Amino acid sequence: MQAFLKTGKISSADKPSSSGVKTTKKKPPAPWVEKYRPKTIDDIVDQGEVIQVLRECLAGGDLPHLLFYGPPGTGKTSAILAAARQLFGDITRDRVLELNASDERGIQVIRDKVKSFAQLTVSSTRPDGRPCPPYKLVILDEADSMTSAAQAALRRTMERETRTTRFCLICNYVSRIIPPITSRCSKFRFKPLARENVIKRLQDVCEAEGVEVGNGEVLHQAVDTCEGDMRRALTALQCCQRLLGKITSEGLIEVTGLVPEKLIDEFLNIKNFNELEKFVENFLMEAYSASQLLEQLSATVVSCGHLTNKQKCVISEKVAICSHRLLDGGAEVMQLTDLGCTVIMANNNP
Repeated sequence: MQAFLKTGKISSADKPSSSGVKTTKKKPPAPWVEKYRPKTIDDIVDQGEVIQVLRECLAGGDLPHLLFYGPPGTGKTSAILAAARQLFGDITRDRVLELNASDERGIQVIRDKVKSFAQLTVSSTRPDGRPCPPYKLVILDEADSMTSAAQAALRRTMERETRTTRFCLICNYVSRIIPPITSRCSKFRFKPLARENVIKRLQDVCEAEGVEVGNGEVLHQAVDTCEGDMRRALTALQCCQRLLGKITSEGLIEVTGLVPEKLIDEFLNIKNFNELEKFVENFLMEAYSASQLLEQLSATVVSCGHLTNKQKCVISEKVAICSHRLLDGGAEVMQLTDLGCTVIMANNNP
């Protein structure tokens, strides 16, 4: 009534609903990577040594500065987040500062966000009276992309605020972290996940989602496609299931952008320049990636039975050269043609 007196219109809130049924918004499906992220350190796959050390640290309530490094998708971020949940429980949000160093990697971020957070003191009890460690945790993901000046500033902060703050740095290449920081951290290498463990976890996720994968060949293909990266494999399976309604080998190849094996075999068996020109034109018209072709071709040439060792050496060397040119911005047409000419010469001169 008040809205009518002010505006002369009946507000939408005062209008009676046409039906007595309440409409509820449907939540979008959660990514499987986040939905099935390990909740405790015991759920981490295939990192026995690291989990054993973390378990001992959590049992004593003390945690050193940590440096996790290794290939992507092996559980580095999941491990420290699970450890933080077990340490702090329901006050994890207040005690943990997580920064992605690829976005925030300047010295100003270290001086402002990290330093101010590290200087805060915390109590050794939770609001409900239960005990908890009297320190905070700063997680710097992708720390190898931080500038040298930012790492130097971080070193000083780590040195001064050890009593109230622990730091965990996560990176892919430990050689890009300055020595003063690595000497202050306990280093843990996360190794590539074993094939059988990745397949078992993928099977568990597919069963939980009610997705059929047949005799399991699709999961083996997903592991081969993603090269042991659990995150990448889960994302590929979910994309395939959402787009096609089911998970198949053909759908997985299409979703991940792999080059079909028949095209690779066709490229290795080219005999003349006319065939090469036609192949390159059709290949690029199908929107396949030249770098992906080179990556798969490198693995195929090594295990190829009909090529001699001399042919394998010549083709592999040219694959490396063309791959480097592509990274420097070379045209895909030129590099595929150059590599194809080398393949033709190798086939004609075994």
